[in-house]
Amino acid sequence: MLVRKIPTWQTTRRALTVTAVAAFVTGGAFLSSGTASAATTLAGTCSGAVNGSMGDTVAVQGTSVKELVRKGAQDYVNSHLWTALSVWPNTIADTIAGKGALAVGQVPNSAGGTIAGSAIGSAVATALKGSNGLGVLDGTKAEVLSAVSANVAKSCGLTTVATNYAPPSTPGAGGTGTPQGGTGTAPGGTSGNLSNLNPGTAGGTGGSAPMRDYSGIPTATAGTAVAPGVRYPANGTLPGDASAPQAGAGDQSGQGADIRDAGNAQSLASNGASNDVQLPMLLAVIVLAGVTAGLVRTWVLRRAS
Repeated sequence: MLVRKIPTWQTTRRALTVTAVAAFVTGGAFLSSGTASAATTLAGTCSGAVNGSMGDTVAVQGTSVKELVRKGAQDYVNSHLWTALSVWPNTIADTIAGKGALAVGQVPNSAGGTIAGSAIGSAVATALKGSNGLGVLDGTKAEVLSAVSANVAKSCGLTTVATNYAPPSTPGAGGTGTPQGGTGTAPGGTSGNLSNLNPGTAGGTGGSAPMRDYSGIPTATAGTAVAPGVRYPANGTLPGDASAPQAGAGDQSGQGADIRDAGNAQSLASNGASNDVQLPMLLAVIVLAGVTAGLVRTWVLRRAS
C-alpha cells in the first residue's frame, strides 16, 4: 500500500491558514458584540431627556413602565367586568418588568430629536404579546394590549440629545481669499466677472455673494433738522389757526382768489325789513275786527230784548 507523503511546509501552511480564519471569525464576533452593547443607550425612565451618540439605540427598562402597564390593564378590567377572571393586571405588570431593556427608538443624526410616547407604548405591547394574563379570546388579548399601549403612550415620551453632534461649518469660512477683479466660470458653465464672489470651495460651487451696499441711499443726518422756532416764527401763525386769513378772502391788492367754500350756499331772506307789516296781514286784521264787532252787537241786542 502506497502512502502519499505530504511535505512539512504544506502542513505548516494549512495549519496557519486554519488558525488565521478561526482568529478572524472569533475577533469579528467579539467586535460585533462589543459594538452592539456600546451602541445601546439605556434611559432611566420612560420620560425626560436621554443623552447618547448619533445612531445609538435608545432603550427603557421594563421596570420603569411596570405600574403604567398594571394601570392600563386594570382600567380595562374595570370597564369589562366579565374579563376579571381571565385578565390579570399584576401578572402582566410582572411580565413586562422581567423583559429587561426594551428598544424604543434611536438617537438621530442631528443635534437631537424626540421619541413619541406611542412608540414606547408599541414597544411594550410587542414585548407582552403571547404572555399570560391577557385573556382567553384573541379579541380580548388585542384589546388589553391596546389599553396598555395607550396608557403607556399617554405618560411617556423621550427627548434625545446627540452628544457627538457637530454643526456644519459655514461654506467659505476660513478661506485664504482669491485675487480681486478676476473672471471665471460660474456653476452651470456661465462665464463672467466673478470678482464680487466670496471664496468658496475648490470647484467654485461654494461661493457666496457679499452683502449689499446701501451706503449710496440718502438718509437724514443728525444736526440738520430745522428748529421749531425757525419753521414757525413767533410773530407768525400756525397751520390751522382760526385767526389766520382763510383762502378766498382776497389778497392785499384787492384781487380775490378764485377759491370757494364747498357748497357755496346763500340765505333766502326777504328784501324788506323783518318788522314790516304786510298788506295781507293788515286786511286780515280788519276783517277779523269787523266780524267780531258784528257778533258782539248781535249778542248784546238779543240779551236786551
